[in-house]
Amino acid sequence: MPPAKTAFSSLPRIAALSWPIILSNITVPLLGLVDTAVVGHLPDSRYLAGVTLGATLFGFLYWGFGFLRMGTTGLTSQAAGRERDDDVRHLLGQSLILAVGIGVILILFGGPLVELGLWLLDGSPQATALAESYAAIRLLSAPAVLANYAILGWFLGQQNTRVTLALLLVNNGVNIVLDLVFVIGLGLTSDGVAWATVIADYSAVAVGLWWCRRRLARLGGHFLRQRLARLSAYAELFSVNANLFVRTLGLLFAQAFFTAQGAAQGDTVLAANAVLLQFIMLTSYALDGFANAAEALTGHAIGRRRFDEFAAAVRGAALCSLLTALAASLAFAVGGNALVALLTGLPEVRATAAEYLPWMVAMPMIAVWSYLLDGVFIGATAIREMRNSIFVGLAAYLPLWWLTQGLGNHGLWLAFLGFTGVRSTVLIAYYLRYRSTRWRGQAGLPPASAA
Repeated sequence: MPPAKTAFSSLPRIAALSWPIILSNITVPLLGLVDTAVVGHLPDSRYLAGVTLGATLFGFLYWGFGFLRMGTTGLTSQAAGRERDDDVRHLLGQSLILAVGIGVILILFGGPLVELGLWLLDGSPQATALAESYAAIRLLSAPAVLANYAILGWFLGQQNTRVTLALLLVNNGVNIVLDLVFVIGLGLTSDGVAWATVIADYSAVAVGLWWCRRRLARLGGHFLRQRLARLSAYAELFSVNANLFVRTLGLLFAQAFFTAQGAAQGDTVLAANAVLLQFIMLTSYALDGFANAAEALTGHAIGRRRFDEFAAAVRGAALCSLLTALAASLAFAVGGNALVALLTGLPEVRATAAEYLPWMVAMPMIAVWSYLLDGVFIGATAIREMRNSIFVGLAAYLPLWWLTQGLGNHGLWLAFLGFTGVRSTVLIAYYLRYRSTRWRGQAGLPPASAA
C-alpha cells in the first residue's frame, strides 16, 4: 500500500502546477495595457472609448462561458486519475464540439446580446458606434475563444500547466504584435485592435490543437463516433457545465450590482472602487494559481480513490493560499496608498480610495476560502454546491446592502465583503461535510467526523 500523503509532500507539485498559471495570469493585464497605449495615442479619444466598451462587453460575455474550461478540468482530472485514457481523449473531443457549437451560435445570433450589452454600458453615441463595429469583428473569434477554454481545461486536468502558459503567451504575443502592425502601421484604429484579437485567438487554437495531437498520440486509442455524436454521451459534461454557467451568472450579477451601486454615488466613487477592485484582481492572480492546482490534484486523487492524496492536496493548497492572502493583506495595509498612487494621479480619486482601503486589507483573508474551495469543488465535480454557495451569498448580499445604504460606499463594500464571506462559509460547510462522508466513501473508506 502506498505511503499516506501529507500537506508538505504535496507542496512541490502545487508549486510546479501553480507558477505557470500565476505567470500566465500576469500576461492578461499586459495585453490590456498595450491595447490602451496603442489606441490611446490616436488623435481622437473616441477610439479608446470604443475599444474600452467593446473589450468590457466581451470580457463579460466570454467569462460567462468559462465553464468550458472549469468543467473540462474537473472531469479530465478524474478520468486521468482512473487511468481511463479513452475518457480523457473523448472529453477533449466532446468539449471542443460543445465549444465550437456554442461559438457558431454566438456568431449567428450574438447581435442582440451585443446590442443589449452596449445599451447597459451606456457609452456616448460616438463610442458606442465604434464599439458596435469592434464587436461585430470580435464575435468572429467566439469558436476560437471557447475552444481555447476547452483545450486549457483539458491540459490543466492532466496537470500540464506549462502548455497553458505557452498558449496564453502565443495568444497575447500575437495580439500585441498585430496591435502595433494594424493600428500604428496600417492605421486601422479600433477595428485593428479587434482584428488583432481575432487572429491571435485562432493562432492560439492552432498551436493548442497541435499540442493536443501530440498528447493524443501518447494516449493511444482513437475517437469513437458514437461517443462524439450521441447526445446522451454528453450528459455528465452538460450537467457540470450547466451548473457552472448558472454559478457564473450569479457572480456576474454580484459584480455588476456592485459597479452599478458605486456609479450611483458619483464618478469619483465609481473610479475609486474601480481602482480598489484592481487590488482584488492582483490577489486573484496568485490565488487562482493555487486553486487551479487544487482542481487538477483533487480530481486526480478522486479518480485514483486516494483520500490521503485528496486531503494532502487540499491542505497544501490551503497553506499556500493562506500565506499568499496574509501577504496581500499586509502589503495593502502597509503600501496600499502607494499602490493607489500608481494606479491613478487624480487627487480626489486617491483620497476617496484611501478612505475605503481598510476593506482591501480585510478582503484577501475572507475571499481566500472561496478561491481555494472553488478549485477543490471543481476537481471533485461538486458543482451544484458551488452554484448553491453563490445564491446563498446573494441572499445575504442584497438585504445587507439595503440595510446599510445609509453608510454610503462603506455599506456597499460591507455588503460585498458579506457576500464573499457567506459564500466562503457555505463552501467550508459543504467541504467539512463531504470530506467526512462522500469523498471518503469514494475512496472506499468508512465515514469519519470532519477534522
